[in-house]
Amino acid sequence: MESKTASESLTIMTNIVLPNETNSLRNLFGGELLAKMDRCAAISASRHSETRVVTASVNHVSFKHPIPEGGVVVLESKVSRAFSTSMEIYVDVWLDDPILKKKVHTNEGIYTFVAVDENNVPVKIPEMVPVTVLEKDRHLAALRRKELSLILSGRMKAEDSVELKKLFSEK
Repeated sequence: MESKTASESLTIMTNIVLPNETNSLRNLFGGELLAKMDRCAAISASRHSETRVVTASVNHVSFKHPIPEGGVVVLESKVSRAFSTSMEIYVDVWLDDPILKKKVHTNEGIYTFVAVDENNVPVKIPEMVPVTVLEKDRHLAALRRKELSLILSGRMKAEDSVELKKLFSEK
């Protein structure tokens, strides 16, 4: 199985915020945005794994700026790290004003997907090789998040971690 780069999973989705997607303040509902982010991330995961994928978790979402009714929202997702059958997907969200030619980073989220066969059994996926500085940073951070998750769930001992141990060990 050949490794892939993050850019091979790049997915860009553009939408306009409609009135039925907004709250009483006329801003995009958080849940509407989460659904859009999940769909965008799922496409990236499927592009990387070349198979069906299921959402395993939403690891982090930050809401920095509201997205108003009528706003153009752009979602960009890529695989940040691939493990044996799962992969972490990083989603960046932008408010794009095509008239003023201004983009504001409004949100970001980290999703985990698992590649599965037709029987929902996890399948092996290709390694992801980061290229850019940002991809390398996100790739390393994904391993730290994975290790922390495994430790907190009791599936890994803290002393068995690789990256987390480096953060807390004396030099």
